[in-house]
Parts: sequence; C-alpha cells; structure tokens
Amino acid sequence: MARRPTIKDIARRAGVSESAVSFALNDRPGVSRDTRARIRRVAEELGWQANSAARALSGERSGAVGLVLARPAHTLGVESFFLQLVSGIQEVLSAARTALLFQVVEDVDAECAVYRRWWAERRVDGVLVVDPRTGDPRPALLAELGLPAVTIGEPGPPAGPSPGPEPSNGTGASPVSAVRADDAGAMAQVLEHLHGLGHRRIVHIAGLPGLAHTVRRMESLRAEAERRGLGPDHVRSVVTDYSDAEGAAATRRVLAEPRPPTALVYDNDVMAVAGSAVAAELGIPVPHRLSIVAWDDSALCRVTHPRLTALVRDTAGFGRLAAEELLSVLAGGPAGVRESERPRLEPRESTAQAPAHTDS
Repeated sequence: MARRPTIKDIARRAGVSESAVSFALNDRPGVSRDTRARIRRVAEELGWQANSAARALSGERSGAVGLVLARPAHTLGVESFFLQLVSGIQEVLSAARTALLFQVVEDVDAECAVYRRWWAERRVDGVLVVDPRTGDPRPALLAELGLPAVTIGEPGPPAGPSPGPEPSNGTGASPVSAVRADDAGAMAQVLEHLHGLGHRRIVHIAGLPGLAHTVRRMESLRAEAERRGLGPDHVRSVVTDYSDAEGAAATRRVLAEPRPPTALVYDNDVMAVAGSAVAAELGIPVPHRLSIVAWDDSALCRVTHPRLTALVRDTAGFGRLAAEELLSVLAGGPAGVRESERPRLEPRESTAQAPAHTDS
C-alpha cells in the first residue's frame, strides 16, 4: 500500500528541519525564500499538498467521503437514478455528520487523477465508486493508495453454491467493498414478461457500452432470448449515452427498419419517455403496436400516458446500503459485499399482447 508523504520525509529530502518544513508549508515566517521554494518543490515531488499540511500534522480524519462521476454532464440533470442514489447516500452520511464531496469528470482517467489528488490532500476518508466498468482500473488504484472504497453496482451472485471469499485484486491489498445489483435477474424478468405477451422482436435501447452493468444487461438479454429460441435477428441491444436525445434517435432508427420491433426496453426512464414520444409522433400506438419497458421507475414513468411498465427498485436504499458499508469500513470493519434488493417488474399500460399477424 502506498504511504502518504510526511513532514519527516520532506525534511529528509530537502535537508532541513521538520520545523522548517512546517513553516514553509503553512506559509509562516522563519525560513528564507530559497529554502521555502526548495521545500515546496520537494513536497510537490513527493505528492504532498500544502493546503493539507495542518490536517496531516494533526492526524485527524477529514470527516468527508468522495463521489466522482465520470459521465457526460448533460445526461445528469434529467436522470432520476443518481438523484435518488445520492439522496440515500446523504441520508446516512448526514446522520453520521460526514460530508459528501462530489465531482463530475470527463472520463475514468480524470476520475483516477481526482482520487490521487484527494489522497495526497487528505480531502476524504474514503470514496464511493459508481459505474463499474469492464477492465476497471479504479479498484486496484484505490487498494494501492489505501483509500477505503465501496463500489456501487457490482454484479449479483452467481447461481449455485456461495462463491466464498472475494478474490484477490492482485495488488496484495484487501479487496474494495461492494454493493451488488442483480441486473441479469432483472433483465430476465423483463424478457419473460414480454415473451409471455407474444413479443418476438425486441430491442434493448442500452446505455454506455463500457459500463459493466450495460454489458450484464446485454448478455442477459441475449442468453434469455437464446433460451427461448430467439436469435440476434429477433432480439438485440443498441447502445446510447443515456440521454433523451440519443434514446429518441435510437428509437427512430429501429422503428424505421423493414421489420421493426414490437417491444422496446430502455435502460432508464428518460429514454423510455423520449421513445414513447417518438412513437406517438410516428403514429405508432403504445401499447397496441409497440410495448415499452423502462429500467428504473420514476415519477416520469407514472405520469406519462400511457403509464410505463418499469423495473421498480429502492434506489435510495441502494445508496444507503453503500454509505453504511463505507462507514463500517472506516470504523475498522472488514471489506465485504452486500446484496441490494432485486428489482421487480411493475406492469402498467405501456405493455400488452404483441400485435396480431406480425411475422416472427
């Protein structure tokens, strides 16, 4: 595990006393201009941040945890999932008198840079990590830094016997904690519902392709379709950025195909509502010619006409679970894995029997 640089490390490297380092980093008199410059240069080389000097000297915790979101900023204002997630996180942290430091960045590389900076500055005691990715570099980095973390949205447990202890991450450090979500089981519910209504041409309007939960949903859709004898010419996924604009554009493309789908499954409520609006614009009645399912239920799903069939889950509870796990780790508890409640499908007016006389 990487060790944070100390006053003693800087003093040794710069060839000065520890008191001189303290004076220089806290911008106090008592050292020459050249010595001050040399100490600050050494501090920067070692990864020390001057504005964290007082906290480092005291050894106190910051009293804050961090959450970094590497998502297109324009997709956040209308998506209810993160608002509900953060509300659950904040409910637990507020009760524990712990602040939440939130930042939006452009990609995972920038997110990793934030973690390194927060670690060097001692800005946070731990972090909540969202949107697990395929080939994700973040758990290994956090373990290397020794920054406690909980990953939100790891895959649910495999069928069969208990998987046992979490595998090593290859760094020799303890694994990062996680809260799990059963995306595969949720998608199986959706396909079972639509297949039972006679739908054989189904398109999944998916989210960002690099996210692990997007991959799990796509793989589950494909596996469930194959189990029912439906190939990729009948059931498939197309990826988007989660925005209403891309959701609408994807809907328009698939409905213009020579053999359009009779059912669409959207990876969030915003895209589902946008897709329903496109269908209305094209004169395609929902649900008589097109059934629609939204992944996360919200007020949007319940006020849209017709009301949208949706996967219902306690997203705020998901956030509470993650925050509780992180606080447990910060209190000295072991890293672990906690299971979230499986989403349940709530059928509403946007799904119905597949239209008659459609070729399979």
